Amino acid sequence: MTEAQSPSDSKPRASRGEAKTRPLKIPVRVEGAPMPRKPHWIRAQAPTDPKVLALKKLIREKQLHTVCEEAACPNLGECFAHGTATFMIMGELCTRRCPFCDVAHGRPDPLDPNEPEHLADAIEQMGLNYVVITSVDRDDLKDGGAAHFVDCVRAIRRRLPEVRIEVLTPDFRKREAIAIDAFTEMAPDVFNHNLETVPRLYRYARPGAVYEGSLRLLKQVRARLPQMPTKSGLMLGLGETIDEVKQVLADLRAHDVDMLTLGQYLQPSQYHLPVARFVTPAEFDELGDYARGLGFSNVASGPMVRSSYHADRQAAGESF
Repeated sequence: MTEAQSPSDSKPRASRGEAKTRPLKIPVRVEGAPMPRKPHWIRAQAPTDPKVLALKKLIREKQLHTVCEEAACPNLGECFAHGTATFMIMGELCTRRCPFCDVAHGRPDPLDPNEPEHLADAIEQMGLNYVVITSVDRDDLKDGGAAHFVDCVRAIRRRLPEVRIEVLTPDFRKREAIAIDAFTEMAPDVFNHNLETVPRLYRYARPGAVYEGSLRLLKQVRARLPQMPTKSGLMLGLGETIDEVKQVLADLRAHDVDMLTLGQYLQPSQYHLPVARFVTPAEFDELGDYARGLGFSNVASGPMVRSSYHADRQAAGESF
């Protein structure tokens, strides 16, 4: 019996890499070609700092997960060394098979009712003043997991009222109204949902998602909670054109999105979507300036930027 199997079920519960992406019916097959050499401007800090090991130990003790680890984020060493992390709730198995993402696909376990308190415990022990909470997609749940997000926000607010909270949510496809009702009950400080790529590449990169649905979610959240900033992000280098990116930025502003992140897509393994090209730092700078000209209140644009990278600084209005 493998690690991905349970005693009561001979079918694998989780799939990664080739097992995750091979079954996908997408326009471009993922064939396992060698990964390209990264340019000199793509450099990640090695996770060797003692603080990194201490934080990993605390996360294990609290039975929590971070998207930093599960999605193989290149900034893990830097962020963990500074005592920050993006917590991933509702388990480590996603109900979707997005071929750009390193999070495992499978049949998730039931929600852990103790997770909100464990999360609050960890945040308190880490001494954080700004936290980001994200999740796997949970299409198996009637509300897509929105109520569990709210339970986590409530537990943190009850214990640590001074902590600011950003949520980075899935699209809650076909459950948007239920999700928005839940967040209206207990609103975070920032609502983030990533478009990830341009609409032409959705079938290729985000099977199961709908571009217009993600835009609608962001606009409806802002309409219901006008004082709460909304945020979204794109990963570049999947084959999009600069004009397509600019159109997405215009769409985001037309849907009242305030904050933006733009970063380079990095292929997690040879069995994930290939990098079409490495976007240069100069191009990121130009797109950042273009986005600011459209009226985004804050823009983080650069090869190593991720949706929750320095989220506290971005929420405070800092430029970096």
